[in-house]
Amino acid sequence: MIRINLLGQDRPKAAKKAVPVEAGVQVVFFAVAVLLAAIVLFVGYRHQKTELDATMKRISNLNAEKASLQQVKQEVEQYESQKAILQQRINVIETLQRNRTGAQELLQMVANSVVHVDSLWLTSLERKGDNLELAGEAGSVNAIANFLSQLKRSGYFGKVEIKEAKEDDLVKTATTFGFSMTATVTPQPAESTAPAQAQPTGAKASAQPAAKGRS
Repeated sequence: MIRINLLGQDRPKAAKKAVPVEAGVQVVFFAVAVLLAAIVLFVGYRHQKTELDATMKRISNLNAEKASLQQVKQEVEQYESQKAILQQRINVIETLQRNRTGAQELLQMVANSVVHVDSLWLTSLERKGDNLELAGEAGSVNAIANFLSQLKRSGYFGKVEIKEAKEDDLVKTATTFGFSMTATVTPQPAESTAPAQAQPTGAKASAQPAAKGRS
């Protein structure tokens, strides 16, 4: 709809409302407060992000160090395992060596004890660690007791015990007694065998000049 001003007068303009000064100041303060809050939040965010990045970097470094230490641990465990295997082999070799050198001395001591007893012979001899199990036949109970005494006197055996001794009919024309006993082998120091070997050598050396003198 079109309106026509027939009077030729200007239309009155609407009066502008005045904005209170206090309201403008409040708006400015509010804007400043919002800006300061935004700045504080941004600074806090940057600080937290910096700390988070540093923490993540430390975690990454610790994980890398952990992986390195884990590898070192595996290498140490592998080394210890190989060391244990080698030590076990060394122990076996040393045990075999001791048994090989000690078996000859053991048989010699037992043989010497049997030789000094009349009417006695062995039928079995078995060593289990430091324990020796013997079985045999004797012409009398006294022979068995003498054999036990000879084993103790040798100094090679510790505890010697008779397990069983009874009369049997192994020999039809004579009275025999079957027996079994145990003896504990006493460990001998390695240097103790040197004087025993040196004494016969010295005896031979002293005997040769005597024989030449008589001739």
